[in-house]
Amino acid sequence: MMNDDLLALLKTVDTPTVCNAIEVAQGGRGFDQYTRGTVLCSDPEAGAIVGYARTARIAAANQPKEPADVIKTRRMDYYRHMAEGPRPALAVIEDLDGENAVGAFWGEINTTVHKGFGLSGALTNGVMRDLGDLPTDFPVIAGSVGPSHAFVHVREIGTPVRVFGMVVKDGDLIHADRHGALVIPQDDIPNLAAAIRKLLETEKLVLDPARAEGFDFEAFEKAWAEFEAART
Repeated sequence: MMNDDLLALLKTVDTPTVCNAIEVAQGGRGFDQYTRGTVLCSDPEAGAIVGYARTARIAAANQPKEPADVIKTRRMDYYRHMAEGPRPALAVIEDLDGENAVGAFWGEINTTVHKGFGLSGALTNGVMRDLGDLPTDFPVIAGSVGPSHAFVHVREIGTPVRVFGMVVKDGDLIHADRHGALVIPQDDIPNLAAAIRKLLETEKLVLDPARAEGFDFEAFEKAWAEFEAART
């Protein structure tokens, strides 16, 4: 479990920074627990969403074949699942319709309900809508925008999901923003704060000279040598 200091730090940095910092913590490149492809964010200026995943699978393109009472019961079980569990948390929802997703699960009502449950946002490969009416401080990172909820219904609750190519298990620690999302490996949590701070400091070795007046190749070559030495 992350502590309050790490949570506060994670909220101040973007997801690419955390992605790089995990490689610093692991001692090399190769970390691959992140999303692929382009995402859409309901509030691109919002800060990062950090929290433990509450997972589910939905579908909407076709009318469900199960009895209505089964669908209704599962829906309430879904909301109970979202209302429970460790906090901070975010909903991570796989739309089984994939590229053919048409049902906007994330509109004004559903986002407001989830925010009321204490969740920090949502990550889905599915559809969002009501962009002008979504609550503040609840970013939705989605695959598309559309007008209809179609036949949206819950299929599974608390099972592993795949969103933008990233596999997420219920309870995984997630960092997400307008760039996408990643799963923070449990083994890296104890060293992650130090890795983030080291990354930010080493980046300054290049960024500060590059932003200074009179920067040229000679200055770059010197700065890059210092940068590489600091990373080893």
